[in-house]
Amino acid sequence: MDKPVADVAYPATAVTQRPGSVSLADIEAARELLREVAVLTPVKASRALSEHAGAPVLLKCENLQRTGSFKIRGAYVRLSRLSAQDRAQGVVAASAGNHAQGVALAASLLGIPATVFMPEGAAIPKENATRGYGADVRLVGASIEDALGAAQAFATETGAVLIHPFDHVDVVAGHGTVGLEIYEQVPRAATVLVSMGGGGLAAGIATALAALRPDIRVIGVQAAQVAAYPGSLEAGEPVAVTPSPTLADGIAVARPGGVPFAAVVEHVHSVVTVSEDSLSRALLMLAERAKLVVEPAGAAAVAALLEHRFDGPIVAVLSGGNVDPLLLMKVIRHGLASAGRYLALRVRIPDRPGELVRMLGELAAQQVNVLDVVHERTSAHVHVDEVVVALQVETRGSAHRERVVAALRQSGYQLSVS
Repeated sequence: MDKPVADVAYPATAVTQRPGSVSLADIEAARELLREVAVLTPVKASRALSEHAGAPVLLKCENLQRTGSFKIRGAYVRLSRLSAQDRAQGVVAASAGNHAQGVALAASLLGIPATVFMPEGAAIPKENATRGYGADVRLVGASIEDALGAAQAFATETGAVLIHPFDHVDVVAGHGTVGLEIYEQVPRAATVLVSMGGGGLAAGIATALAALRPDIRVIGVQAAQVAAYPGSLEAGEPVAVTPSPTLADGIAVARPGGVPFAAVVEHVHSVVTVSEDSLSRALLMLAERAKLVVEPAGAAAVAALLEHRFDGPIVAVLSGGNVDPLLLMKVIRHGLASAGRYLALRVRIPDRPGELVRMLGELAAQQVNVLDVVHERTSAHVHVDEVVVALQVETRGSAHRERVVAALRQSGYQLSVS
């Protein structure tokens, strides 16, 4: 499934009107502002991912940043540059969780009143954390677009300053400090993989690295279910897409921002998309092999490693680790299934004593763990002298799964696999 990734040839007409650009000097100034605020997150080598990629892979752990994601970087820089009058009016933001926490903490550190609108389905841990940082949290609508509309209306009504999650030069400059750290921590890096929603993180990192190491290829990674950048880059301007449900709610942005889009056109070499299966497998791999808790959006860079080939050394940015425990359980189960670790079977056996025990003995001989067993006797498709047994078993991977199915068939069982 691995596919090489080529650089994108963007339209010559792209970004004819630049809404604002970010320079290396802006990013270096942002770093000074963040010295006592943001953590210098570690870079961890991953042997498992390196073996898979055929090149050294290092993980830039922004999931270990304050508030659990990179968002504090841009939020603090933006808020710290507000005038005294703007600070007195307070700030307002809209977010599914990570930007909310970044704004809430930054506002708390700077003594600024903060109101945050979140979708009604926002993860409870993210909502509670945002409240814990002192923000007034208001739940509205079903999507981030609904929350953003409410935040914009609140800003108009009250005079509060709207803090956009990615479409502002100060925010992009703050996020660009991740690029400065990568430059210093991995001086031999050849490729940097960065998750993309609105594009603020990728734009900042790419801007910093373009100035310091223009030979590094920066690759943006989007969830295929909500991938606004490929069509926008083809059109030469930000274009909205219709979102589909995705595990990666943190990068489920329907339209790129003008500020990051301009930087992406200039400095990002390519944008790739990843499937839901790859996102869940990446999250599982990071938990099992790297011992890191990462949310699906934060695992997008690693998901790209599962679908594409890149030149190494490779730096994959883990952009966030704020995952709802219930979602984590769901994604881990999905990841196990995608990795061939679950096997669902429907097996026909004679309806007489001892047959179920005999079949389970066959499974035991293959060293699988039976998770669930259900008998079906009343279906119109089941003969009067037989029973269908639906089983879910746990295997050690795809190869083991195939051996189990082959062994049952060799023993004469009629079965279907799902």
